[in-house]
Amino acid sequence: MLRWFLVLAGLLSAMPAVAGELKAEDARRLVVGKLYAYTCFEGTRGMGRVHSDGSVIGTIQFQGSGPVRNAWLPAGTLRVKGESVCAAVKSMPFEPCFSLEQTGQNSFRGTVYGLGFAYCDFIRRGGTSRVAGTSQQPMQLQSAASAE
Repeated sequence: MLRWFLVLAGLLSAMPAVAGELKAEDARRLVVGKLYAYTCFEGTRGMGRVHSDGSVIGTIQFQGSGPVRNAWLPAGTLRVKGESVCAAVKSMPFEPCFSLEQTGQNSFRGTVYGLGFAYCDFIRRGGTSRVAGTSQQPMQLQSAASAE
């Protein structure tokens, strides 16, 4: 379950903030459809793209070693709740929400609310780079929305 949490922390917190914390709808406009490379606090890294339906597709390498895997979070996984961006995944006992802070012109940090140590740093990548490129089957999580 910790790995799924890290996947979500990485892929879902790729939303930029301008001069402090950004409101959810502003972050959504800035991130949807764009490609980000990420590195998390414990070494997990990859690339991902968030789509307008709340789905995410990308790659992940747990703890910075081992195989790079494709990962897919289905539609409805990312949700805006009030002014927060949150993740709804059926196998998780809670719905994490994220604090989004700008760290540079094209870089951002996403931190899970209440867990200041659980963060991922993101750098926006240009172009139409593919995010899927391994020969392994993609990992799929079921969003809470698709389970209803």
